[in-house]
Amino acid sequence: MRRSVGGGDRWGRRLASPWWRGGIAVLAGALPALAFPEPSLWWWAYGALVPWLLLARSAPTGRRAALDGWLGGTGFLLAVHHWLMPSLHVFIVVLAALLGLLWVPWGWLTHRLLHGRPGPGRVGAALVLLPSAWLLAELVRSWQYLGGPWGLLGASQWQVEPALRLASVGGVWLLGLLLVMVNVALAVLITVPGARMVALAGLTACGATAAGVWAWVPVAKETGTARIAVVQPGVIQGPGPRFERSAELTRQLAGRHLDLVVWGESSVGADLTAKPQLSRRLAELSRTVGADLLVNVDARRSDRPGIYKSSVLIGPHGPTGERYDKMRLVPFGEYIPARPLLGWATSVGKAAGQDRHRGTEQVVMRLPDGLRVGPLVCFESAFPDMSRALTRDGAQVLVVQSATSTFQDSWAPAQHASLAALRAAETWRPMVHATLTGVSAVHGPRGEPVDHRMSTDTSAATVYAVPLSQGTSPYVRMGPWPVYGALAALAAFCAVEGVRVLRRPSGR
Repeated sequence: MRRSVGGGDRWGRRLASPWWRGGIAVLAGALPALAFPEPSLWWWAYGALVPWLLLARSAPTGRRAALDGWLGGTGFLLAVHHWLMPSLHVFIVVLAALLGLLWVPWGWLTHRLLHGRPGPGRVGAALVLLPSAWLLAELVRSWQYLGGPWGLLGASQWQVEPALRLASVGGVWLLGLLLVMVNVALAVLITVPGARMVALAGLTACGATAAGVWAWVPVAKETGTARIAVVQPGVIQGPGPRFERSAELTRQLAGRHLDLVVWGESSVGADLTAKPQLSRRLAELSRTVGADLLVNVDARRSDRPGIYKSSVLIGPHGPTGERYDKMRLVPFGEYIPARPLLGWATSVGKAAGQDRHRGTEQVVMRLPDGLRVGPLVCFESAFPDMSRALTRDGAQVLVVQSATSTFQDSWAPAQHASLAALRAAETWRPMVHATLTGVSAVHGPRGEPVDHRMSTDTSAATVYAVPLSQGTSPYVRMGPWPVYGALAALAAFCAVEGVRVLRRPSGR
């Protein structure tokens, strides 16, 4: 017994040390990363935030809890994006620390609502407000100029069928909201005996939401299939050899009765107008396979200044005129924000030497048989609003052209491919995720996997029978309503707190 008490005293002393506590906060914030691919321990997300919550709750002051929130947020972002370290080196630490500030309100609010012996009222408020504050942090960092929505907590549930059904109702936002609520309820069950009934009520509400959606919300109804081939050349250095391998694989698809052939991001390294011989070769490939090709051109355009990444549809007579220029670029990977101020990032990592230019609007392409395709490029598949907009504009199939060869031996390829399941479930539209070097994957309109994935050690062309669907998902109709609800809850809390401060007698 004495030994146990002594251990507790040592633990208490360590928590009292700012350095020890700071290190524990970073580690606690990093724990949820295990729920994402490649580990894909999806069940871990239902309790991964508990240590972080308990740490912020135990803080001696709200200010210290806010610091725990910041350090935990930094740890979370570093863990989820650790594969960027070889490219950005120390700069990824700077970025994570800056974005980690978004969890300062979450840490402070955890202390405000759960510190000490909170009653049922405070615990009930915590079950609503802490998930809302988490969603606010995710919403702000989802802005493309702050790095985009990579690693949203709800995205960890990409392979869980009931979760994908929930995504069709409220998107990845609803999944994140419910996951944080479960974590808060578990933290209360562990530490606040007097409010366990409230915590159990919160868990029951989460379960009832999932059960209700499963029982009553309609699902996507299949209306047929489209035969779409994905060409994955594999790890090949240089645009010329990569093009030749892609062409070789494409010729093998002759006679397969295809609707579309998709190449990965940066599969063509020269502008097709400036290099008419490339257009002729691609047109010949289209005639050979009897289907249009969707290639991706990463080059300086001849008809306007600047370098663009563009999805270009190629028919039997060459480019059809259907073209989409990538709109949301990867910060530091494809451009450097405020280059005069942050251009030094190129000297410490593999940041973009030249800025790519942005497209101005999304495009839905129509194939000869009438099939409507909505293209996205690379990490644009992380943005729920872009696939939703394409669906509202009439896209029947969502196609992502990607390249993660820079991060080939990391968690990045599997993380990226997993997003296709979420976007498909949200929109009731299948998504084809085509890469140069893997992981390439296809998911049906309910988020279900279609056939096998092409891993990072594969060089092949695979034909997928892609299920099509009709109808509009609740998420496409209503949009990110969980976010609006979270903002309303936080606004109401701020209003109540403001009134309380105003009514406080002066001099106290």
